[in-house]
Amino acid sequence: MTSYLGLDLGTSSLKALLIGEDQAVIGSASVPLTVERPHFGWSEQNPESWIVACEAALAELRAKHGEAFSAIAGIGLSGHMHGATVLGEDGKVLRPCILWNDTRSHAEAKALDDAEARAITGNIVFPGFTAPKLLWMQAHEPALFERTRLVLLPKDYLRLWLTGEAVSDMSDAAGTAWLDTGRRDWSGRMLERTGLSRAAMPGLVEGTEASGAVRNVIAERFGLKPGVVVAGGGGDNAASACGVGVAAPGTGFLSLGTSGVLFTATAGYRPVPETALHTFCHAIPGLWHQMGVTLSAAGCMEWLSKFLKEEPAALTGALGETIEAPGRLMFLPYLSGERTPHNDADIRGVLAGLESDTSREAVTRAVLEGVAYSMRDCLDAAGDTPKPERLIAVGAGSRSAYWLELMATVLETEIALPAAGDFGAAFGAARLGITAATGADPASVVSMPPMARTFEPVAEKIGAFRDAHARYRALYPAVKAAMAG
Repeated sequence: MTSYLGLDLGTSSLKALLIGEDQAVIGSASVPLTVERPHFGWSEQNPESWIVACEAALAELRAKHGEAFSAIAGIGLSGHMHGATVLGEDGKVLRPCILWNDTRSHAEAKALDDAEARAITGNIVFPGFTAPKLLWMQAHEPALFERTRLVLLPKDYLRLWLTGEAVSDMSDAAGTAWLDTGRRDWSGRMLERTGLSRAAMPGLVEGTEASGAVRNVIAERFGLKPGVVVAGGGGDNAASACGVGVAAPGTGFLSLGTSGVLFTATAGYRPVPETALHTFCHAIPGLWHQMGVTLSAAGCMEWLSKFLKEEPAALTGALGETIEAPGRLMFLPYLSGERTPHNDADIRGVLAGLESDTSREAVTRAVLEGVAYSMRDCLDAAGDTPKPERLIAVGAGSRSAYWLELMATVLETEIALPAAGDFGAAFGAARLGITAATGADPASVVSMPPMARTFEPVAEKIGAFRDAHARYRALYPAVKAAMAG
């Protein structure tokens, strides 16, 4: 037999997923991780904890699935993006990794974000990106900055331990603000602006390509065959896209987790940074992806659940499965600010149109509609980029049939819900491991999973929701002005 392994380094845990040649899941292991917050706005993690977690996950899979584990032919990597892992001359980590949700470098990001940076990278330079973190080190930890010889993204530090190779993939590198995203190569100019050179960057490969092989000492320790190929892999969202088969233009996924993500694959490079839409390389060669983010999606239902003291499933279940026309009550889901299209950390949420007889069902519908309109904003932010023909629904919010029918109608796009199974980033990473080890065409490996159900737009309600979305859009500047006053 032959098997493949996907490793997904998340902020809160490391997951290892073992699959067979037929892509059926053989087993998985998850090891928790902790985040340190030494100061307000800081978020750090010890890179050595990633190694310890990976060792534990590998040992658990070997103990439970010895034969299949020893037959691993390829490994794929996925991980949380934007983290700054800095190494010195001796290859040792100089300080804890500064994570994606660390905001200390907001001033440096603002200084770096200009027309030149956007033209090269295709994106706004956000504080969470990697490059401004090195500018922060230059200003606040100059001695450590001077000792910096290599900067790695989190999953690539795991790769360094596995293979001995300093390599990244295009999709993860695109989130650093150092990549010329259209050319799929490091930008000498952006490196120069942060006091670095190409020598401080890892090599680059496509996510489907081999980046190296597992070191003999690790292979012998865990009973792996010599020369197990490690794929380039991908950033967490690109790997998740591979997990649900978003591998061709016109496809995408809608993630309704605590935050919301609208991810669409594109054949060409179509940056629109002015709308706060991310334009990154896909993990698959020749493709890019656009990604809109709303900071509170299912998180809005979690807020409402606490407020009304009723579980989210009970609140949405009370609405049934057939959507009603939009109500007069309007909800802005900006509980934590908003990313796409406003890039506004200060804006906050609003319920507008409350009446004396407003029911909890009406409030629930308004919250679901508000998040749907925010996802429509993400779709519209792509400008003239062709709209996806189908979106795959993932995340906790996808359990609500009402919400998915609503999303299909507001987005005017078919939404498909996968059958039960594990199709996340670890699965996508394992699929990338298959392509790197076998040389198979990614299109033959990264297929869509079986679908449990599809949701079509409700044609007779599309017009009403278009009008409601226009009213929703008009609320933002009014609320912004009121908050400023």
